[in-house]
Amino acid sequence: MLADSGYPPYAQTIVVTTKTLKDKPDMIRKFLQATAEGWKSYLKNPAPGNALIKKANPEMTEELMAFGVAKMKEYSLVTGGDAKTQGLLTMTDDRWKQTFDFMVSAGLTKADLDYHKAYTLHFVKEIKVLP
Repeated sequence: MLADSGYPPYAQTIVVTTKTLKDKPDMIRKFLQATAEGWKSYLKNPAPGNALIKKANPEMTEELMAFGVAKMKEYSLVTGGDAKTQGLLTMTDDRWKQTFDFMVSAGLTKADLDYHKAYTLHFVKEIKVLP
């Protein structure tokens, strides 16, 4: 895994425009809540979700989906780290700082960039879906 080599970014983020952030906060909140609850439900019982995946992509095999779920659980890809205690989809300022520091050290961004403008923790602090 890239994290084993010190690469700290979040594997998945949800990106919205500043306008959407300002104009539709309730939609964002509901989407994040549903996403967290969906992950929890899927990891508890993947069968209903896998049926939808199979319907959308008939080439997906039961074996491949089972392998994917097993690896997600083995590596705690959804439920590990801060998610264990702070809830699914959680993010922290500390992790964003680690990502920024990594990018600066790798020459990918300038040290004077205000990386705090790139994210908000407002919504994820409200989502408390524990694994």
